[in-house]
Order: sequence, then C-alpha cells, then structure tokens
Amino acid sequence: MAARKTIDELLAQARAELARVGPHEARDAISGGALLIDIRSESQRAADGVVPDAIWFARNVLEWRCDPSCEAHDDRVGGLERRVIVMCDEGYQSSLAAVTLQRLGFASATDLVGGFQAWRAAGLPTAPAS
Repeated sequence: MAARKTIDELLAQARAELARVGPHEARDAISGGALLIDIRSESQRAADGVVPDAIWFARNVLEWRCDPSCEAHDDRVGGLERRVIVMCDEGYQSSLAAVTLQRLGFASATDLVGGFQAWRAAGLPTAPAS
C-alpha cells in the first residue's frame, strides 16, 4: 500500500512535473496550436464566463475525452503530440488533471497558473457562457 499523502503534498508533486504557464504564455501557446481545456463546473462558467478559444470537458470525463485510444475520445483534442493546457477556476484542480494527462501520454500537458481568474485578471478575452 502506498504511503498516505496530503492534498498539499499531492499538489506539490504534481506541479513539480509540470512546466506551468501564465495567462499570456497560454494565449501565445493557443495561437501556436495548443489546446486550452476548461474543466470548471457549469455553474462557474455561467457565473464568470468562458475563454472563447477553449473547449470544455467536465472534470469527470476529461481523461475519456482526451485519450485517443478511447471510443469516447473527442476529435478536437487531436493526438498525444498536441500541447494541452488545462484550466480550472484558480489553478489547483488543473495541476492534478494535467499530470493525469501526462500519464495518458500527453507529454507536454500542463496547466494555467491561477486558472480562469488569472486569465480574466490579465485582461485576456472572455465571453458569457452560452
């Protein structure tokens, strides 16, 4: 049995495996072909809005939509070579999710430091959720 870790330890371990990006770096990466995946809840998206170029997957289906070997794979994700940036509300949940995507084979998967809140605070484009 694996030794117990606190959530702070899990988060620190996950972040040590990521080359995390800030909002402007994420915007530039998206312009270069990276995919921004929003994993925030529907209520957060409704309250705060969305990033226009992001695709949304509920956190509980992220791995199934991303894994190209899964029949539930979403073609918008592309293959394992694609750079994927995961965005949650404040940049915590996304770190854990991005490491999981790395373990699925997305070697350059990472997350957005500060999440949607940092994106919006940086003055980058947002839109109302539809």
